[in-house]
Amino acid sequence: MNQVKRAIIMAAGIGKRMQPVTLYTPKPMVRVNGKRMIDTVIDGLHHNDITEIYVVVGYLKEQFKVLEIEYPGLKLIENPYYDTCNNISSLYVARNHIEEAIILDGDQIIFNPEILHPEFERSGYNAIWTDEDTDEWLMTVNDEGIVTSCSRTGGNKGWQLFSVSRWSKDDGRKLKKHLETEFEEKQNHQIYWDDVAMFCYPDEYQLGINEMKVGDIIEIDNLRELAEMDKTYEKYLTKGDKTNE
Repeated sequence: MNQVKRAIIMAAGIGKRMQPVTLYTPKPMVRVNGKRMIDTVIDGLHHNDITEIYVVVGYLKEQFKVLEIEYPGLKLIENPYYDTCNNISSLYVARNHIEEAIILDGDQIIFNPEILHPEFERSGYNAIWTDEDTDEWLMTVNDEGIVTSCSRTGGNKGWQLFSVSRWSKDDGRKLKKHLETEFEEKQNHQIYWDDVAMFCYPDEYQLGINEMKVGDIIEIDNLRELAEMDKTYEKYLTKGDKTNE
């Protein structure tokens, strides 16, 4: 059984789909019902005794400095490429910490901290089974619990991928090497970091899943979803946003 020893939180993005709220506040630092989204992530990690935490920052990076004061053991890593590259750049700058790490986005809300448990059998992503159609990344898993394929365009009757993943020592070492190959040698700057193991080098990993239930975690992708979670943000919705609810 593998054990998580550290965490990498991705928090460098601009959060354009939540503007104007994110014009002056980075998305992970936005408060939802009084609590910053990233606090739910950090508190969930602490609940599982994971206190070595690296937060990758870029957009409005100065606002994250308070986290180093509030959470001993937390360190910021600056991503200087955040505004010109996709999020492969964020894991690239944190690549020395991938081994035995849990990697997760800072702009989601953790309702059940048990989903961040440190023990895991295989490297891979947290996932929720769905029978319904989704446009989120959808994984197919065989009887041995190994991911055999992943659709970027979604589908139905599969395991919906969430932005929480664990990486063993060996797989973390491989992922670091592959990140360097893609980012430095191939100059492949406009892909997601998740593409690296899932699509660029799928034969070199045997990823599994960590099963979750609906409601364990909430991803807020846009302003309308934010307003649905916290009514104080309804004032930012346009007439079109309200019509499409």
